[in-house]
Amino acid sequence: MSKQGLKTLIEDSGDLYSESLGIDLSEGKNTEIFKWFLASLLFGAPIRENTATKTYKSFRQHNVLTPERILETGWDGLVRILDEGRYARYDEKTADKLLLVMKSLIEKYHGDLVCLHVKSSDAHDLENRLKGLGKGIGDVTVGIFLRELRGVWTKADSKPTALVIAAANSLGIVKDNATPEDALKQLKRFWSRNKISGKSFVNFETALSRLGLKIRREQRRAVS
Repeated sequence: MSKQGLKTLIEDSGDLYSESLGIDLSEGKNTEIFKWFLASLLFGAPIRENTATKTYKSFRQHNVLTPERILETGWDGLVRILDEGRYARYDEKTADKLLLVMKSLIEKYHGDLVCLHVKSSDAHDLENRLKGLGKGIGDVTVGIFLRELRGVWTKADSKPTALVIAAANSLGIVKDNATPEDALKQLKRFWSRNKISGKSFVNFETALSRLGLKIRREQRRAVS
């Protein structure tokens, strides 16, 4: 992939999801990080990006943006908010998950994700602690969440998601059959050699994620 091609890819598709939602992660504030965590839980489902975005905005509109407020809102209230965002296909399941995860986050870390990070011994432990907050938090959600915390949290160094790897494969950046660990090394090496001024590795990874989504949609259309 040429440097100009990389620049075009990032300019077209590299805007961070958190920034597009008005979330500022740059200072590492727990309130902002939690907002991104909530958004990541929504983006982690196999659902359209615009639906997850709309649903997060519904949570923001109702000022349900803390673990405590989510618990206070209750199952019925959460389902209504999810339905407002057209998250209807996963509304009940997601309401269950949100209540479970928020209760766990409060009990284990006083509702503070920064505390969770501080208590983590390394990147692997950080990922396991996030998954340990509740059933339904898997590699995809953790990958989405931690991707935009690279450079904010010292232990945020998650492996690329399957979508990122698929896009990188298609561009010849990552070798076929590379493990996620190897894929991360190859992506970092490529970025180190081809950095775009004013952009970060996170912009690069985000652009690859969006490209991976596009590739997956095209593959599904071809089969159907």
